[in-house]
Amino acid sequence: MIIQSFTFNPFQTNCYVCADGRSAVVIDPASADETEHRRVLDYIADEGLVVEQVLLTHAHVDHIFGLARVCQELEVPFSMHREDVPLLEHAEEQARLFGVDIDSPPSPGSSLGESDEVTVGETTLRVLHTPGHSPGSISFFNAKEKVVLCGDVLFSGSIGRTDLWKGSLPVLMQSVFQKLVPLGSDVRVLSGHGPETTIERELATNPFLTDRNYRPA
Repeated sequence: MIIQSFTFNPFQTNCYVCADGRSAVVIDPASADETEHRRVLDYIADEGLVVEQVLLTHAHVDHIFGLARVCQELEVPFSMHREDVPLLEHAEEQARLFGVDIDSPPSPGSSLGESDEVTVGETTLRVLHTPGHSPGSISFFNAKEKVVLCGDVLFSGSIGRTDLWKGSLPVLMQSVFQKLVPLGSDVRVLSGHGPETTIERELATNPFLTDRNYRPA
């Protein structure tokens, strides 16, 4: 699987195009203006990729700026966890809170939950429900290549904020220690913001993982 990352919008959100052969998915279409839309769409066209669907790790506004445009341009549906649908339905209110604009997003084509699988060519992405940053946050894990795309659950040196709608620090830490850490120390972590990291590096250096006060009981 080839994973191409893009960093878009004022919040510096990572968008990923994951491809196996010509088959591809877009994870978190974060592009916020025409120049950014064209970067991801032109990459898809130039590589001859056939995007089969768009996937959301969660529905905070910075991860869905390009959702309407990308789905329309590529004529594909998108999938997400049902518990984040209220966030999607209030996307324009989210945008106003942060002083930005967003195109009204479409409705999801399907729902994804724990242990569901998304097929990209010969590659399988297993869905992990990893709430805490938002109630419907999900991560996508490929066991063969030992990589997890986890949205805003875990960052290099930090974790996702928990002061937004239905965020919870204890729940987030459960997601980290019960869902991500058991994947293995050599697993690559591709986050919603910032650089790539590994489970091993975060266990050794991330203050939220090294401080026992944050560990779930």
